[in-house]
Amino acid sequence: MSRHRQKKLPGGRNQRLADQIQKDLAEMIQREVDTARAGLVTLTGVDLTPDYAHAKVYFTVMGAEPSEAETALNEKAGWLHSLLFKRLHIHTVPTLHFFHDRQMSRGMEMNRLIAQANTPGVLADELTESGHTGQDEREGIAPAEPSAPDDDRA
Repeated sequence: MSRHRQKKLPGGRNQRLADQIQKDLAEMIQREVDTARAGLVTLTGVDLTPDYAHAKVYFTVMGAEPSEAETALNEKAGWLHSLLFKRLHIHTVPTLHFFHDRQMSRGMEMNRLIAQANTPGVLADELTESGHTGQDEREGIAPAEPSAPDDDRA
């Protein structure tokens, strides 16, 4: 019988452990981390290395600067690791590395820009402020007039 490498399936052990780490860390951060410095932290995902040695923990934050929250969480990473070790009961508990999840803020910015573009009058206001009238200002070219429909019915 030959050995074949198994493909990583969604919902496999790695993903289940990442989900459990995210759940446990969220509870610990909510109870144990000073919100005055870190703000209101929401964990958005955990990526584990295949050997479970390291975990990238992604978060969003309200009420604090993302860089300040990232620094505060990374300073508490060792302490959170020790608490996680007591909860998980596994041989290797990953070293935690916290990163601000910029995808959420990028998505919110895109939504804002789309809403702004869809708001009537915004483009006209911007054109007026920049000195454009919306008419063809090229010299010697008059705006096209709408043509009357042909009425050949007799």
